[in-house]
Amino acid sequence: MAVMSALSFFLCVLLAARGGSGAVPEDIFVLAGQSNMAGRGGVIGGKWDGDVPPECRPGPRVLRLSAKLEWEEAREPLHADIDVGKTCGVGPGMAFANEVVKVSGAGFVGLVPCAVGGTKIGQWSRGSRLYNQLVQRAIRATRDGGAIRALLWYQGESDTVREEDAEAYKEQMERFVMDLRSDLQLPSLLVIQVALASGEGKFTEKVRHAQMGITLPNVKCVDAKGLRLKPDKLHLTTMSQVHLGIRLARAYLASTTTHHYQFINCNINHTQVLAS
Repeated sequence: MAVMSALSFFLCVLLAARGGSGAVPEDIFVLAGQSNMAGRGGVIGGKWDGDVPPECRPGPRVLRLSAKLEWEEAREPLHADIDVGKTCGVGPGMAFANEVVKVSGAGFVGLVPCAVGGTKIGQWSRGSRLYNQLVQRAIRATRDGGAIRALLWYQGESDTVREEDAEAYKEQMERFVMDLRSDLQLPSLLVIQVALASGEGKFTEKVRHAQMGITLPNVKCVDAKGLRLKPDKLHLTTMSQVHLGIRLARAYLASTTTHHYQFINCNINHTQVLAS
């Protein structure tokens, strides 16, 4: 087994050195939502500081689907060519992927960045530009093989400004999940959503309550509340993104080790949520 693992790693390095030619991710994860998923860690005054923690560094077994729909080595900022309206920095994606590879020994992991900052849940409804782009990218990601294992979703800050948006969040999120599963023909697609750590308005708790109240099957919830925020009181710091990425990975790995998906109530303690 050790010889095979060493050989697999050597092949990964060789393929990566050749520009990823022939590399097809086996386990594919779609990253969607708004700015905290796109990543603002290390962005100060509209510029990214370039700091990449060890947990987020590139490796030969982690790929990303570029805006040109081509697989390439994943590196921060993951969303630089997707969320083009703002400066991107560190998000949770790389820490997530590296943790999955480290713990599970997975071969190639593919990340499909789709998040766009400042977007409401209504902008992700079926038929919208963002929704269509997500579906297109997800389908392209599996064209040459591999399977979509989960959608990682971090969104809702923009729905905290107006009370009517916050109150409509649960219904719209459930509809989004059902539509996406239908259009991708993945009726049991695992969705791991992040319960908000912050909001743009005063109805953050209403949106959090909506997120925690979703009871669709195969929807898990990881709570970001309490993670350190940047001075803007909205975006996660670089290290908070690292911690969130690892939490997301543990939530995903917990679902695979038990051989079935399960809903995790965000109200229980983080240690209980992520224990596996």
